[in-house]
Amino acid sequence: MLDFRNLTCTIIAAVGLTLSTSSSFAQQPDIGDQPGLLADDSVELDPEYRKQVVYYRTSEAPGTIIIATAERHLYLVQGNGRALRYGIGVGRDGFQWQGLLNISRKAEWPDWTPPPEMIARQPYLPRFMAGGPGNPLGARAMYLGSTVYRIHGTNRPDTIGTAVSSGCFRLVNADVTDLYERVPVGTKVIVRQKPEL
Repeated sequence: MLDFRNLTCTIIAAVGLTLSTSSSFAQQPDIGDQPGLLADDSVELDPEYRKQVVYYRTSEAPGTIIIATAERHLYLVQGNGRALRYGIGVGRDGFQWQGLLNISRKAEWPDWTPPPEMIARQPYLPRFMAGGPGNPLGARAMYLGSTVYRIHGTNRPDTIGTAVSSGCFRLVNADVTDLYERVPVGTKVIVRQKPEL
């Protein structure tokens, strides 16, 4: 009976430790949002995430943006079975989504006002940050419909190819500037979680 009581106490202690660890893990700063950090432009992207022209089969019209979250790629359809492919950072678990939107607005060196739900999760964030090199939105932003989500640059180029954001899609500043120049307001954006069959 004593062994059973000891086993029960051990299990309860282990569950308590797991819950407290999970709770403290949830409070850890989001490594994807580091306001004021200047981008390290010497970071070399994995070849998989460098901008390149690729073969890409789709029935979507040229100029359409297709975001493949699982692949960590953004495709700008060019037509003739080709697309420009950019490496991206995507939303972490619980912050990934899919849908069909349009670019509703574009901004160069955008200001950043984290939404209230982001402040609630990460109270250390500033309530407002003017655009510039230390801004987490980077050099350019393309706003998606009336949502809080954007395609934007980053001051953390080392996060490209990872899932750390709160649902936005980030590119290195050179790539987001290139994309920004290629697409107008109104561009169709398709966000997919799973590869198209």
